[in-house]
Amino acid sequence: MDGDEALVEHGYLQHLSDADLRLLSAGLPGLSSSVDPRAAILGHRGGIVHLLGRKEAFDLVFAPGDDARELSAASPFLVFALAVERAREELATASYVEEWLGPRRRMPVFDVAPLRELLGDAAHRLFLAELLASYTKVSSGSFLVATRRGLRRQRFSELDPVRLAGLLEVVPEQEHPGVYRRLGDLALFLTGVFPDYTAAHGLSAIEEGRLLRSARVGRRGEGHAIPGFGDSSAVELLEDLGRRWYRLAYELVPPPAPRSLRVVRELAERFDVARRVLNVLTDRFLFPYRSRFFDAAGA
Repeated sequence: MDGDEALVEHGYLQHLSDADLRLLSAGLPGLSSSVDPRAAILGHRGGIVHLLGRKEAFDLVFAPGDDARELSAASPFLVFALAVERAREELATASYVEEWLGPRRRMPVFDVAPLRELLGDAAHRLFLAELLASYTKVSSGSFLVATRRGLRRQRFSELDPVRLAGLLEVVPEQEHPGVYRRLGDLALFLTGVFPDYTAAHGLSAIEEGRLLRSARVGRRGEGHAIPGFGDSSAVELLEDLGRRWYRLAYELVPPPAPRSLRVVRELAERFDVARRVLNVLTDRFLFPYRSRFFDAAGA
């Protein structure tokens, strides 16, 4: 196992509970009965990635019918990790996917190769599972900001891109990469999991302007203009901004950038593919459970 594979293995294990690991190893001799499931899985050939790819594990959690016992026992991260792995398996032989075109509008698209390629990297799959799990519990609140007219209370929410972008005006510059990373995450989440809501809800001209201004910082603080998106949908706008936000999250970190930012850099260039993957994954596996795990539509 090389360094990247080991990082992915440990990344999964950081999120999975012992109950998750027992679900994954159910029926496997030497694993299901192990007193220490983590140690047993680390020594298992293929490791955690192999176990997540087992259809038996997917079927156990995504049980047909009304029996949601195993789904309830699994952590949200395990549910998403299994769905991502199952999407990879199904897209490996798919000749087309249903492409999102607008609210309640889909059409077959035969360009499946980019989706297969993105999901072929285990680090990408871990990233998508982590992103989905991060939105099952989101942060929101308010803080006081000093203005020329005195203190003003400013609200923020991880599910509101405009308010989240507002943090860039008040947090120290060294925290900007983290805000840009979360803005990119939110753009991918909203366009990938809730594209219908995002398109229907839209953005006002003021909101659009604020988001465009948030992405005008280039490499090493140099500004560059961004064309307007007056005729574009909110999904198209967020897809373009998400690409830019991810790029900024990577570029504004002093070199050498952490290895964990490799995927952020790559998805900055393949944001549309990642969005398509999440569209497919949501339509095929997560749609019945979206209100159970997420509250984006009520944000």
